Amino acid sequence: MFNSTLIENYKKYLTEERNAPTNTISSYIRDITKFSEYLYAVGKDDFYDVTEDDALLFISLLDEKGQSPATISRCLASLKAFFSHMNEERFIDRNPVSGIAVATAEKKPPQILNGEDIIRLLEQPNCNEPKGCRDKAMLETLYATGIRVSELIALDEADVNLTTGLITCRNGKERVIPIYSTAIKAIGDYLSSSRVKMVAHGENALFVNTSGDRMSRQGFWKVLKSYSEKARISKDITPRMLRHSFAAHLLENGADIRSLQAMLGHADISSTQVYARAVKRQLKDVYQRAHPRD
Repeated sequence: MFNSTLIENYKKYLTEERNAPTNTISSYIRDITKFSEYLYAVGKDDFYDVTEDDALLFISLLDEKGQSPATISRCLASLKAFFSHMNEERFIDRNPVSGIAVATAEKKPPQILNGEDIIRLLEQPNCNEPKGCRDKAMLETLYATGIRVSELIALDEADVNLTTGLITCRNGKERVIPIYSTAIKAIGDYLSSSRVKMVAHGENALFVNTSGDRMSRQGFWKVLKSYSEKARISKDITPRMLRHSFAAHLLENGADIRSLQAMLGHADISSTQVYARAVKRQLKDVYQRAHPRD
């Protein structure tokens, strides 16, 4: 893999020209190697055609795996430095990660979409086409259950019971999550009219791509980004934002935090309490804007 040569050259540059501390060099090379392995796994052979979306997806994956904000911040800083060097050496025309903000060690409040944004997003797919029917089912499933995007694409057809309105999530600790009637209908329509036309022989995945194979994280990312642009939503939507919105909207409508913890698959209740605090902040903001005596 040609990337390994570029990484070795960068290590030599840090050691001989920058005289960087050993620990710094080790962490930089470890982070860049992880990114290289990620690129290889998604079908990109070298660093030359890396895009900002590639880096954003990688950072999103680290976040989904539970990496701390400090770790993600350090990793992004490593990539910024590496691609800056690549740019200076004329290997690439521009630094593809220069526009990505480095996360701070302090955990930011979850980004939540309001109800109107969610409705506009869910209305975008054209259900008269197989792909649009599939996309509608994916978006409805994600918002109905709050599962992670890795869990969404790991679902098999057998994991959905439309009669009982339950989805069994087996990616990690197994849990059963109810789904609302609109999502049940969207999945049912997809299974009966679209999946049968799209799926490759022997594929068990619930959601498949246009080649008939299991949907990938990158494929879903592109689907979500396309529909958010069509819906003219100002926020930069990520799959995780739909999970945040699911949690916050349930709490706003009276769900108890222990039930929400079970649905989200949180081992620690403190992870779920983040949403309760976000809802309280939102209610306070509404109160301060709207109360005539404030």
